[in-house]
Amino acid sequence: MATTKTFLTTAASVAASAVLVRSIANDLVPESIQYYLSSTLASLVARLSSQLTVVIDELDGITTNQMYKAAEIYLGTKVSPSTRRFRVTKHDDSTALDVTMDRGEDVVDVFQGVRFRWRLLSRESNRPIFHTHRRRHYFVDSTLSELRYFELTFHRKHKDLALKSYLPHVLDQSKTIKEQARTLKLYTNEDEMWTPVNLHHPATFDTLAMEDPLKNEVMEDLARFVKRKEFYRRIGKAWKRGYLLHGPPGTGKSSLIAAMANFLRFDVYDLELTEVRSNSMLRSLLVGTSNRSILVVEDIDCSLELQKRDAEKKVDKDKKSSNDEDDKVTLSGLLNFVDGLWSSCGDERIIVFTTNYKDRLEPALLRPGRMDVHIHMSYCSPAGFRVLASNYHRLRDHPLFEEIEASIKEVEVTPAEVAEELMKSDDAEVALRGLIKLIQTKKKQASAAPDQNENQEGGRKLNDEGQA
Repeated sequence: MATTKTFLTTAASVAASAVLVRSIANDLVPESIQYYLSSTLASLVARLSSQLTVVIDELDGITTNQMYKAAEIYLGTKVSPSTRRFRVTKHDDSTALDVTMDRGEDVVDVFQGVRFRWRLLSRESNRPIFHTHRRRHYFVDSTLSELRYFELTFHRKHKDLALKSYLPHVLDQSKTIKEQARTLKLYTNEDEMWTPVNLHHPATFDTLAMEDPLKNEVMEDLARFVKRKEFYRRIGKAWKRGYLLHGPPGTGKSSLIAAMANFLRFDVYDLELTEVRSNSMLRSLLVGTSNRSILVVEDIDCSLELQKRDAEKKVDKDKKSSNDEDDKVTLSGLLNFVDGLWSSCGDERIIVFTTNYKDRLEPALLRPGRMDVHIHMSYCSPAGFRVLASNYHRLRDHPLFEEIEASIKEVEVTPAEVAEELMKSDDAEVALRGLIKLIQTKKKQASAAPDQNENQEGGRKLNDEGQA
């Protein structure tokens, strides 16, 4: 007890002496000398320390520091159970909640085996407020406000790793996180303008009624495309890729486009060619599309009567003015739009054409560089049926599956027709029997069709003979 009492007495005496010395120093030592001594001490401690600190301010002048925003997004995914406070916000263009650090909190991140410690702090700052008027910035006032900043601390031997690898990694990851949370847009053309709406199509490659090898082939091609920016630049080609989806109606062409958009997180521009009056308008619409987007031209064979290049007629200039010549979309204009100089006005673009009749398309459109990948959207297969049964009724197996799969191999039935039958009842048994009935009906129609054709052919022969 005596020892404890002596220790407390000594500690209190030392503390009182320290307060007295500090008070005397504040009164007698000039402020400039105090600042010099404290800064010298801080500098000495910093030199002796093995840690480096990078300060990332929220603002760069009057503009937002993109590195700060990237760190804020990235660190929102690193909030751990040990984090005591964090902030949650929701934006109109986001499908998820935004989680960010709160002031004073620490987050430790490990990159390539190295620990990086982040801390969010703030300080008061006299910051100018600007008023925007007619595209000019006018100084208005300055106000005392809170300026937030991150401190990134790490061992000094990892300086190059932090600046050359880790911070670029944070930028890349924040971009990916932001794209994943963003609500996709579907744009339609009206005159020379694009009008957007939110795209909430739920189709994914998992829900598509396609054969797995074809799905994997498409996904691998898309994933390879978005990673080849430097490759396209090195070979001197525009960073774009063209797809042709062809096959009967109801085989899932539109659903595949939606799945591609959800897979890549790309906006979709649905180009209605019948609304485009001239080649110049077509070019304006192309320039108006954003990077990382999918441009869709559906039913290209019947959207517009395009003149073939080798069949374009020479018109007397006296009979047809240049204004009349430009008041249409020609095949040459479309080709320049897809693969000419104007197609290079943007990066990371997918162009998708759809048609029910591939043989009606001009061969010049079909070559690689314009339609690089041709995907045949066929009738429903047994594997496609199982995907649809899983989608609509969460069925992995059923006693009726064997009969349905055997029948589907013999009858041409589209995924849309199968889906429609599966939707007619919430009772899986009833829906599957309805599908069997549909397949049997189609089988009867298919067997009756050759007989009708033979009768029609025989009637033509008799008619020819009668005329003869």
